Amino acid sequence: MNSFESLKTLSEAFGVSGYEDEVVEILKTNFEKYAKVYRDRIGSVIAQKNGTSENPKIMFAAHMDEIGFMVKEITKDGFIKFLPIGGWWDGNLPGMRVKIKNKKGEIIPGVIGLKPIHELSPEERKKLPEIESMYIDVGATQNFVVSEKLGIRPGDPIIPYGQFEQMANTDLLLSKAWDDRIGCALLIDILKELAVIEHPNTVYLVGTVQEEVGLRGAKTSASLIQPDIAFALDVSICRDTPGNGADAKEKLGAGVAILIYDRTMIPHKNLRDFVIELAEINNIPYHLTSIKGGYDTGAIHLTNFGVPSLALGIPTRYVHSASSIISYEDYTNLLKLAVLIVKNLSGEVMEQILK
Repeated sequence: MNSFESLKTLSEAFGVSGYEDEVVEILKTNFEKYAKVYRDRIGSVIAQKNGTSENPKIMFAAHMDEIGFMVKEITKDGFIKFLPIGGWWDGNLPGMRVKIKNKKGEIIPGVIGLKPIHELSPEERKKLPEIESMYIDVGATQNFVVSEKLGIRPGDPIIPYGQFEQMANTDLLLSKAWDDRIGCALLIDILKELAVIEHPNTVYLVGTVQEEVGLRGAKTSASLIQPDIAFALDVSICRDTPGNGADAKEKLGAGVAILIYDRTMIPHKNLRDFVIELAEINNIPYHLTSIKGGYDTGAIHLTNFGVPSLALGIPTRYVHSASSIISYEDYTNLLKLAVLIVKNLSGEVMEQILK
């Protein structure tokens, strides 16, 4: 499976928080070709790639879960009330096509419904619709059709419908769930690169669960691995769209995003500078950025007595919506930088970073 195939397969996979099974199987199938693979007790999948030295232990984390929804209840008329899983902006939801997975693993299509604009009062039109007023229409008319014939029940997971597309500018890729299936694809490609080179460390490539609901898999997998240094591989915010200003440095094609701040962590400054220097020496485009959200490193860096950590990403348009856009060139640049980090991060270098 090449990078494009991985990106397509992973982005289209069903994997809302707590239901990451499809993504787990994709990662396991690819990991097992090159490394020892195991899981923690809540489901994160770990590939351990041994190098020429046991230490330092380097952890790369990418979360497998995507934002989505969960069935809350079924009305007597056959409509489905639902809960958000992860951070949604309610204004994006009306009219969104979705997929519900029932207890048998069957996919039932639906659409998020809301009172039509023609029926809204003048006051209602001024307000942003709230998720509590929305429902999912699966084309049923009675409760028994939904629960018995379609097998849908409270607790069933829901994701937005999304299809991978290469855009008119063929460097740009459109799909759902780039947050964080780009990171998952990177884990596979990093491991492929490491399989044919020597590296002075042990590398752990981790697909984490339940990042979107509280960095949960990052915490448990880091407790199991006990890493010396850690990186999150994820999306960053793209600010090159109307309303953000022409001078924004966070653009598609702007290279690797090195996070200098997020709400869960201020990165280890020596590790940050080590990565910046690697990028500059090797002519890898990058930019420094910050976000108001958080990354898996927010949980990992607090493991035991502390783990120097850094979040790396690529600019992504329309994160936390049903469709988002990335640059494949940015993806390949982050892959190059991640491999360089592994090749250069020896025990001696780690000691210098920790000074």
